[in-house]
Amino acid sequence: MTPALELQALSRIYTRGQAPALNALDLVVHPGETLALVGESGSGKSTLLRLICGLEKPDAGRLFLNGTCIADRDCWTPPEQRNMGMVFQDGALFPHLSVEENIAYGLKKSCRKQKCQRIESLLCLVGMDGFQKRYPHELSGGERQRLAVIRSLAPEPDILLLDEPFSNLDPALRRNLRTDVMEIFRELKTTAIMVTHDSEDALHVGDRVAVLRKGQLEQIGTPHQIYHVPASGYSARIFGEANHVGKRWVRPEDMELIAAYAPDALPVIVETSHDAGRHTEIWVRPQNQQDNEIWVLFDPVGPPLPAGTPAWVQLKKV
Repeated sequence: MTPALELQALSRIYTRGQAPALNALDLVVHPGETLALVGESGSGKSTLLRLICGLEKPDAGRLFLNGTCIADRDCWTPPEQRNMGMVFQDGALFPHLSVEENIAYGLKKSCRKQKCQRIESLLCLVGMDGFQKRYPHELSGGERQRLAVIRSLAPEPDILLLDEPFSNLDPALRRNLRTDVMEIFRELKTTAIMVTHDSEDALHVGDRVAVLRKGQLEQIGTPHQIYHVPASGYSARIFGEANHVGKRWVRPEDMELIAAYAPDALPVIVETSHDAGRHTEIWVRPQNQQDNEIWVLFDPVGPPLPAGTPAWVQLKKV
């Protein structure tokens, strides 16, 4: 199957003599897949998105859309000819246009009947049927972002690019919108690339997650692979607490504290612990480690333990 998008050794250098923003990056996005891009500030996420949509040109490498080269040293397809949709952090809706006029903006080549049918079907898909005549200021934050998504999907782009689409929403709206967006993409078989700094957004929305570090791909995999089998400390800690156990990075919830020895259990001493509501967080020091490593565990049922309590830690099967 031809990739929806393929990057071959793509590089972008802003200042000579400094590290590149993107460094010979290889990446494949499959048709109908949602790929989440995560990484700390300066990792190259936004630069990559700008190269894909055509707002910047690469200094080296090649970029293919559905098997056709759209950027390299010899070819360049301008942004308006790439058939890509874009959803921005603030939605970027036209405030002077109604809901139906915002959606119709990208349907200029369609006849009136086709426009009406497309607008109605998309609004029904996100539970906003009957909102046609409303204006953006009359919508809630979640409704505005749903409108931004379906407006970008209206012209049926080959790829939808999302730049921090949930960052301006409160936690409850964020969770609801994440679920809605996932359902929209699956219903329409949308190919999407989402840039986010939020690990929960990436793990919930992405079919695969790509971790960027200093312009290079640190790791790529399913949410389960990325979270439970991180390739490095960098990949591990982007998604929360992680413990370095032997040659592995292990999540706190994948370890359990036991009072007596068991096969493969490791002896530890409790450093401190406290009740965090949903679980008790327990910090322990391994007795047989040479690097003064401190591990954290999440105990869903046990009470806090006094400092100095001897115990054992065993790894759960993931």
